[in-house]
Formats: sequence, C-alpha cells, structure tokens
Amino acid sequence: MRAFVFPGQGSQAVGMGAALADASAVARAVFEEVDEALGQHLSRLMREGPAETLQLTENAQPAIMANAIATLRVLEREGGVRLADKADFVAGHSLGEYTALCAAGAIDLSTTARLLKHRGQAMQAAVPVGVGAMAALLGVDLAKAQAIADAGAEGEVCTVANDNDPGQVVISGAKAAIDRAVASAKDHGAKRALLLPVSAPFHCPLMQPAADAMATALADARINAPLVPVFANVTAAAVSDPDTIRRLLVEQVTGMVRWRESVLAMQAAGVERFVEFGGKVLAPMVKRTAPEVETTSVVTMDDIEALIARL
Repeated sequence: MRAFVFPGQGSQAVGMGAALADASAVARAVFEEVDEALGQHLSRLMREGPAETLQLTENAQPAIMANAIATLRVLEREGGVRLADKADFVAGHSLGEYTALCAAGAIDLSTTARLLKHRGQAMQAAVPVGVGAMAALLGVDLAKAQAIADAGAEGEVCTVANDNDPGQVVISGAKAAIDRAVASAKDHGAKRALLLPVSAPFHCPLMQPAADAMATALADARINAPLVPVFANVTAAAVSDPDTIRRLLVEQVTGMVRWRESVLAMQAAGVERFVEFGGKVLAPMVKRTAPEVETTSVVTMDDIEALIARL
C-alpha cells in the first residue's frame, strides 16, 4: 500500500516550481490557475522572490500547495497515473492537509488556493508579530516536550504544536513562555532547542481568531468526498466525510499536528511506501518514525520520471 504526502510551511524557497514550469505545460497551467484565483502573480514571486515576501504566511501557504499540486499533476497527466489507482491514502503536514485534499479531489485547485491565502492572512492577523513564538525541541519525545512546555508556561500559552517524529517536537505559544521553555529544555533532556523563524505561533490556542475566520470561510467552501481517505492532522485517523473534513480543518488551526501518529497509523493500515510531492521535508520524518517503510521525495522532472518507472 502507498500514501501520497504533502509538505507544510517552511519548504518554500525562491525558484520553487520554476524548472518544472519551464519543462511542462501541465505545471504552468497549475501556476496560472492559482495566479488567477488569487488575483496576484504568485508564480512570479515563487520564481523571482524576494524571499522575505515569499516567506509571508499568506504567500508561502498557497505557493507550497501550488508547487506540490503541479508536481502531482505532471505525474498524472504526462505519466498517465491516476492517484486513486496508485495511492491508498493521502496526508499533509498542516497546510499540506489542504494540498492532500486538493490532490484527492475533495477541494478544487482555485478554492484551495483562496482558502490557504485566507488561512495565512488570518493566522498572521491573529497574534501581533513578536507576541508569539515557536521552537523546535530535538532529542525529545512527545511526553518530554509537553513537560518542557508546561514548565515554560507559567500561566501563559505554551503547548505542543507539531509532533513530527520520535526526536523532533515543536512547541508554540506566548513569546515569553517559549523563551522560558527553550532556556530550560536541556534540563528536561532535550539535545537542542531552537527558536523557529516564524511570524506567528501556529497550532496553539492563540490562533483561535484564525480558527473562527476559517470556520466562516470553510462553511462556504464546497468539499467533496476525497478519492481516497485523508489522514487528518488533529485525529491521526482516516476521514472521507466532507462535513467531518470541514470540522477538522477548523480544529487544525489551534490543534496539534499529530504527524508521527499519522505515519504510524498509516503504517498500521498497511502503508509500506510514502511518496512526498513538492518537498524533501516529510520523507525524513517518516523514515525516522517508521524505519521499515520506503520513502521517496518527488520535486523535479527527473524525480517524476523515476517515480513513473516504479509505479
């Protein structure tokens, strides 16, 4: 069995998608549709930068999605591959869950782009810059990470945001609380604790205004049953019902990304091969979580051609 997976924020870079667009009219069509849906030249920003503008949450989120979908579409249209024939499940990390839903036909491309633009704007607006922070804790499991977060809280929001793999957990919350957690992390057994270069504290209760905004946006969005089940971030379980998908996407804004558990759950369901589209971030996390599985990252035309030969 096989799962197609899609990366989250942090995988953006100037030049992303450019070589693919130059090589494939199918990829160009994806970028053009996203540009039209957003009313901006996002593809030009992806190709030329500047990096600080691309890194803005409202731009990075639809850009990462567009790049991954372009990669998948080239595989499908030029390689004659149908997702429903070659993938048993899809999943994505944070914003990547939207990409997964788009890939599986649950949300159309233009709607996905607009939802992610809105999501990025809402997340940025929820907490003033400098008020919140996030940090990566290395060499700790979920229980130790939660203890570090609890120690730093002192009455402020400080909680686990991303359970990425057995040795990497991200915490999120108020800036002062995250600073305290980072300062005490080694005392609690962490190898390293690194503040992340993000502009808002994602996946924590401080994001509630963004969750409210997404509840309104998603209420008006058409969501179909996906071609294959989607493993949801907040439950680490497969879902196909559109109303449940809608609800979980709202909960995801403030909830923990249970990526490690999702990988293990997919493995338990029989998945032996994970294929990451549009990045090289998730495959290493998957491998650290489930060393027995096969992982592949698909970014370039050469990657796509190699995957076609193996599918």
